[in-house]
Amino acid sequence: MPLTMAKAGEDNRIKKIGGKPEVRKFLENLGFVNGAQIAVVSENAGNVIVKIKESRVAISREMAMKIMV
Repeated sequence: MPLTMAKAGEDNRIKKIGGKPEVRKFLENLGFVNGAQIAVVSENAGNVIVKIKESRVAISREMAMKIMV
């Protein structure tokens, strides 16, 4: 399921990252790689704040839709 459907506070693992190569590289630089543990901290109008590798990152709804957990 896409990251946008994950419940806040629930731990998940990244299974796949889609999108163009530039988008995948950008997300990889932020720590979004296959197998990484990720948790949604909060959601606002589809945009999400996630906890990954002890950091919090805000990403848009469009990017969150490309991350499968």
